[in-house]
Parts: sequence; C-alpha cells; structure tokens
Amino acid sequence: MALALNSCADNDFFQEDALATEEELKELPPAGKDSLWVIPGRHYKRSGFHNFFWGNHNRDIWATPVKLPVLDINTAQGGLSIVKRGGGFQSTSFELADSTGRVYALRSIDKDPIHVVSKFWRHTFVSNVLRDQTSAGNPYGAVVVPVLAQAIGIPHSSPKLYYISATDTSFGKYNNLVQGKVFLLEQKYKSTADLTPFFKGVVDFEDSEDALRKRFKSNRYQFDQKTFARARLLDMLLGDWDRHKGQWDWAVKPTGHDTIFMPIPKDRDQVFFKMHDGLVPSIATSKVMARKFHSFDDDFSDVKAYMINAKFIDERLLNELTREDLQQIAHSMKSALTDKVIEAAVRQLPTAIYTLKGEEISHNLKSRRDLLDKAADKMYRQLAKKVIIAGSDEVEHFTVNRLDDEYTEVILTRPATKQFPATELYRRTFNRSDTEQLILYGLAGDDKFILTGNVNNGIKIKVYGGLGEDEISDRSRVKGWKKYTEIYDTERGNEIDFGTEAKDKTTRDVRVHAFDREGN
Repeated sequence: MALALNSCADNDFFQEDALATEEELKELPPAGKDSLWVIPGRHYKRSGFHNFFWGNHNRDIWATPVKLPVLDINTAQGGLSIVKRGGGFQSTSFELADSTGRVYALRSIDKDPIHVVSKFWRHTFVSNVLRDQTSAGNPYGAVVVPVLAQAIGIPHSSPKLYYISATDTSFGKYNNLVQGKVFLLEQKYKSTADLTPFFKGVVDFEDSEDALRKRFKSNRYQFDQKTFARARLLDMLLGDWDRHKGQWDWAVKPTGHDTIFMPIPKDRDQVFFKMHDGLVPSIATSKVMARKFHSFDDDFSDVKAYMINAKFIDERLLNELTREDLQQIAHSMKSALTDKVIEAAVRQLPTAIYTLKGEEISHNLKSRRDLLDKAADKMYRQLAKKVIIAGSDEVEHFTVNRLDDEYTEVILTRPATKQFPATELYRRTFNRSDTEQLILYGLAGDDKFILTGNVNNGIKIKVYGGLGEDEISDRSRVKGWKKYTEIYDTERGNEIDFGTEAKDKTTRDVRVHAFDREGN
C-alpha cells in the first residue's frame, strides 16, 4: 500500500516561472517600464470535474495575469540586504533590512504545506491535495488591509507585491528559492529603527512570546484590550481565521509606572479565504470537522470558527471586556468603515484582480461591516462562557463578590508598596446567564483570594492559588447541595478557609498550578 501511495505524489506540482509566456502575452497590453505580466498560480487551474470534488476556491484569481513590478533588492527601499531566511513551514520568507536598520519581511504568496504533514504522507496523494487547497487563499488579500486598518486606528504595514526574475542572482545561495516567483514585501516592527510617527509614545516592539512572558511575570505590564478587540473584529471582517499568537507583534508604550502592549497584526495570508465550495472541502470544513477553515462571504455565519486558532490569546487578552465594550467598538468601526473607505481599500488590488473580483469583495465587506455589531455579540457570548483571570508572579489580591443570584463581581488589585499606591488592575461584573465559569490564577506571588456573598444561585469559580504562599478565604455561600467554588493549591504553605461552600482540591502535586503563559 505504501508503494501505491508513493506513486501518487506529484514532484512537479508547482510552475517553474510565474512570468507570462509569449502565448499568454498575445492578449495582454504592454506591461510598461520596470513591470512584467505574471501568473502566480496557473498550476491551480483545473478541470470542472476536479473542481466539482475539490472546489473552485480562488483558482480564477491565481490564474489571472497581473502586472507587477520586478524586485531588485539592491535598489528597493534604497537598497536591502538579507538578514536571515525566515522559519515558516509553508511560505518562502526572508528578513531584509535597509541602510537605516529598518526591517522588512519578504514572503512568497504561494505556499507549500508539505512540511506540516508527517514524512510518510509527504510522498503520497495527501501532498497533492494539500498543495491544491492552497488555491482557497486569495494571494492579494493583504494589500486591501492597510486602508481599512488606517480608518479604524489599527497599526499596519504597507505590503507591496513584486515578481522576482528567473535570472535574478542577488539572493546568493537562496537564488533557487526565489527565482520566477511572486513575493510580498512589507515592513516589520522589531526595534526602535522601525518606529514611525503613528507610534506616538512607543519606545520599542516585542513579539507575542516576550510580551506574554513579561505580562505574567510582572503586573506592571498590561495589554490594550480594547484596541486588541478592534483588531480582532477587523480579522473577522476580513475573514482572516488564522490569528494565533505568532500573527501579532506588540508596540511597547510606557504609561506612568506601568507599560501597555498595543497590538500590531501581521501575516495576512488568509484574508478573503474561500473553501466552502467543492464536495470534499464542504464536508471537511463543516462544524464537526475542520471548522476553522471558514470561507469569506457576505455574512458572519460562524463567528466561533474565526476564534479557534486565536483561542489562547483571545481568552487572555479579551477578558476585561463587557458586551457593551464590544458593541461600542463595533459601532465605531461601522462608522469609520464607510462605503468610500471600503471601495478605496479594494481598489488596492491589482487592476486585473479588481476587474475580476472587486465588486464582489466590496459587496461582501460592506455587508459584513453592517453586521459587525452582531458579530461582536457572538464574539462576546463565546468569550463570556468561561473567563480566565490571571495575576502575575508578583503579589495580587483577588476579591470575588457574589452580588446576587445573577451577578458576580471580580476585582484584582495590586497592593500598595513603599514606592507606589494600591492599584486596581481589573474589575468586571459577570452575568450568570452569560458566564458558566470563572477561573482565577494567582501564579507565583504570595496572593490573597477572598470570596463573599450569600446567594441562591451562582457562577462556578475555580481558584488556582499558584506557587506562592497564598491566603484563600471563601466566605461566600450558594444554597443547595452543589458546590460552586473549587480551590486548587498545595496542601502546605498556604492559609485556606474553605468555609461551607468551597470544594477542597488541594494536592501535593505542584503541577496543579500550571498555567499556560505562552500557548506553546
């Protein structure tokens, strides 16, 4: 069987050169100076029989000739040098720098997903199927984003599309990886050399791993949750389902004695994704299977699908926001994203692609914009079911007030020190009709947890004290036989008052304190 499967692999799946052939050029006007006609993915053009089973997707976009400038890294942006090759599994990518130290990312718009599957399957029909399904992506979606992001105040890069000649030798040992392909060049945000006037008050940039590490080590670091929510709603507007933590950088902005991390979205590879057509993909992307591969159309039929890949970061960076907060953000976005703004954004597509798909994409964006408040409400309900509230490795005080049968309040405070007064870090009131569970993590500090309130019904609360010497006191009571509070901590070194409500989940195993800080 292995031999049979091996014989199915196609070692010549990709085209050798995107440059339009003489035959293809016969029906095209001259490209003009410093530009050429290219076809980024003629290998995705298939028969109607094939498309019936595997989908039309965005094959017509990939196979349409477009006029693009030719990249010369010796002159682009004043001259660029290769810093290193990128580490992505699917795109061919490089980090480049100009003479000022400004950093850029250069990424191929076509992908080869073969390295995301096991070695056994790489030489079988599975590789062909995965490669073919790359046609679900829109190779030009990223160029539409900047105008929309600018309108709603979200940081963004300004990506540009280029063709690299099949005779280009400026990439040295990497020549064979870039020759004859279409690439996207965009700014990166890594150091002070990358600061622009947009980032007023910003002193540096961090990737997600470093920002999350600092946030959970010290309570003097926080994330700008409202701006992040705005960015996440923009993701949904664009149909960008792949927004895991690696798809973000963070602007570092001091505010008094503390520091705020502001989101910078990047890697817009899945904008205007289309996979719901075709017999096999329509089944594979159903809600009971690969739900996250949700297609871009004129409504938000499955908001949860857009939250699957971002689950880790959404849970930790959107836990402050109420339904009202998200509705206000959605309404302000609807006002800012006028028809004129959307039309200007879509006009950034290459002319040939705009002629082919511009009207459809504009219609879908306008329709989705009008439904943003409904999408925000679905987003809220998904996030509100289970809310994680984490402190840091420093000392914090958690106060939980069961106010009545419907509402529970959580307050997180940084206690006063000789240098600084006490500071409220978090306050939110939860409704039992929205929230099933609250999970509190003290992490490594010597924390205090106090739960109060005598009610008939309540929200289930889990308290994870952490690795410090904690004081935990449950003074609350929820009537009935069911216990609505669970306390997890080590048996020694902590002062715990379980009262009549809390369930004792203490243990000698320190792993009970585990909290995923980085989403690895």
